[in-house]
Amino acid sequence: MSEPEPTHPASLAGSLLIAHPGLLDPNFRRTVLLISEHDSKGTFGLVLNRPTGRTLGDFLPNKPIGALAQLPVLLGGPVQANQLIFASFQWSMETDRMHCRHHLLIPEAQEALEQEHTEVRAFIGYSGWGEGQIEAELKVKSWLISQPNLDLFAPGKHETLWREVTSGFGPWFKLVAEAPDDLSSN
Repeated sequence: MSEPEPTHPASLAGSLLIAHPGLLDPNFRRTVLLISEHDSKGTFGLVLNRPTGRTLGDFLPNKPIGALAQLPVLLGGPVQANQLIFASFQWSMETDRMHCRHHLLIPEAQEALEQEHTEVRAFIGYSGWGEGQIEAELKVKSWLISQPNLDLFAPGKHETLWREVTSGFGPWFKLVAEAPDDLSSN
């Protein structure tokens, strides 16, 4: 008997898209994305675990941005890799779901910093798929899907995020996720 095809919600908005261990595309290898928009026209997401090692203050040293200056800047994806994007991620206690607003203006990002259960991040570029593209990639099992949890943005989490999330899919995934990137160094 063949394995049943996994079913996916009509909209993946608010879901984590996790690179399957076999996905070797350097743009997405071992990445975890939060899907912000997903409809019949396409999909928009941001990579959560590719830090640049720099803060927003490093990118905008002469701009009066207050507390935003301390925001970590991540590589959001390969599309428009020269564009700076602000996004807020708000956890809804009622629905136990993460909601993402992207392309915020600086005043909107500053306001979002003050909201409860909200994280603000800055990204260089984003990840995007055209109509039916992500569905085709899901069909060939390039990606795993999961729901985010409240501690998704815990300090330092981006370094272990892919390993932690992937390990939750079962023993084989845990074994592969724990393996070093370069098996010759084992």
